Amino acid sequence: MAQRRDFVNRRIHSLLGVIPIGIFLIVHLTVNYFAVRGPEAFNEASRFMEELPYLIFLEIVIIYLPILFHAIYGIYIAFQAKTNLNNYGYFRNWLFFIQRWTGLFLVIFLAWHIWETRIAHALGDSLNFEMMQDILDNPFMIVFYVVGVLATVFHFSNGLWSFLVTWGVVVTPKSQKITTYVTIIIFVLLSIVGLRAIFAFV
Repeated sequence: MAQRRDFVNRRIHSLLGVIPIGIFLIVHLTVNYFAVRGPEAFNEASRFMEELPYLIFLEIVIIYLPILFHAIYGIYIAFQAKTNLNNYGYFRNWLFFIQRWTGLFLVIFLAWHIWETRIAHALGDSLNFEMMQDILDNPFMIVFYVVGVLATVFHFSNGLWSFLVTWGVVVTPKSQKITTYVTIIIFVLLSIVGLRAIFAFV
């Protein structure tokens, strides 16, 4: 019974990492990328998102609850996992190791990011270009957000590979190898989008 529950929880954890969390990540990075075009473009994109109907319901059901489950169960997986890098230093094993540690870091990063943006906005601050400029007004926060974006994008990209394997979409060694290259490309492209957005605010 416990094994069955663990199997189901791992499948849910895997699914939520792609749908809806992964989709939200891409949307979020896209909205932030408007900062590259200047304050007005970013503020307009941000305002469009803020004016979506049923926004609070959508945030709770599509973003916060899935992230909460994914994070809590991810912490459990991270501390149960045995990477054994000394004996098995293979490429996939290293990615498995980094996946777990980026997940633990993201618990801190996302909590801080939500506090500085969504909660600050709920307490009366404007969610606009100037808010992000203020957040990234010192070198420590720039480094923190750069590491946060890279960790987030890696966790999603590598998690996408795991999702496709876990759900039986990619089965053969050749298809798994091709998927590895595809997810590396996704990591690079999304990293560029995220980093350009960060430095647009600086």
